Amino acid sequence: MRRYGKNPDEDDVRTRARGRSRPRTHRRPAHEDAEEGFVVTVDRGRVTCLVGERVVTAMKARELGRKSVVVGDRVAVVGDLSGKKDTLARIVRVEERSSALRRTADDDDPFERVVVANADQLAIVTALADPEPRPRLIDRCLVAAYDAGLDPLLILTKSDLAPAGPLLETYLPLGIRHVVTTREQFDEDTVAGVRELLSERVTAFVGHSGVGKTTLVNALVPERQRATGEVNAVTGRGRHTTVSALALPLPGTPGWVIDTPGVRSFGLHHIDPSRVIHAFPDLEPGTEGCPRACGHDEPDCALDDWVAGGHADPARLYSLRRLLATRERHEGD
Repeated sequence: MRRYGKNPDEDDVRTRARGRSRPRTHRRPAHEDAEEGFVVTVDRGRVTCLVGERVVTAMKARELGRKSVVVGDRVAVVGDLSGKKDTLARIVRVEERSSALRRTADDDDPFERVVVANADQLAIVTALADPEPRPRLIDRCLVAAYDAGLDPLLILTKSDLAPAGPLLETYLPLGIRHVVTTREQFDEDTVAGVRELLSERVTAFVGHSGVGKTTLVNALVPERQRATGEVNAVTGRGRHTTVSALALPLPGTPGWVIDTPGVRSFGLHHIDPSRVIHAFPDLEPGTEGCPRACGHDEPDCALDDWVAGGHADPARLYSLRRLLATRERHEGD
């Protein structure tokens, strides 16, 4: 079918204007009017932010590309910031992170995932029984915490089912702060003690499913009750009830707790083992005599002489080497 009339020179012939299109530019809008938001949860692409006192739902702007937005991020938000139902804002910028807790699915997976941003403390929650404690998983979480620059806090639950002493002896040389609780409902003194360790800090909670992590978070922030699950009597494993990370403000004191989904593995493919030594300031000076690329578990490692000379506790060197070896182990070990 002809697009034009009989005479192609008639006035109804459409011609494309030239030289009038907007020139392309790589300049991005500054969004100087954007307000600061704090990401409290991310669910299927929808990001819930706290903007001032308002809870705002937002989407990541296209201009951010593949840059991830995770719980704990400080972001710049534009658009409808009223927080009213069915409104949607845009996240146009993710501010520089002070820390990033990362993990991979396993040690063979090169794709790292940021679990939480801008936390300064990692609470590792493990049960003393039902399910049985997994020291290797604790070690892996410790390595990830040290690598991210987070202070570790060890929380041992269900002490009425098994004593805490044997497990604590393994970690006392690391100087890790710890809390021991029972399986029963957390009493006011226990909750107050834990809350004091979390005050004025942003603390991410991690742990195997079924260890009581979310139960403790519910006791700390009773206004926001999250679903909890039971341990499977056959497998000894917990059932995933927390499916997305959620940041909650501590009532009555400055600070945030971030409840994360239960983990069955904590891959460390992304971590350079040479950075783990920074978590041992009493041992680090002794590495000056180590050969290049020393793995600190070799016959000519200078740390052996450093400890033998009385500069550090031998238990600390053992702990360092155990954590370094964790990088090479699989979760089931």
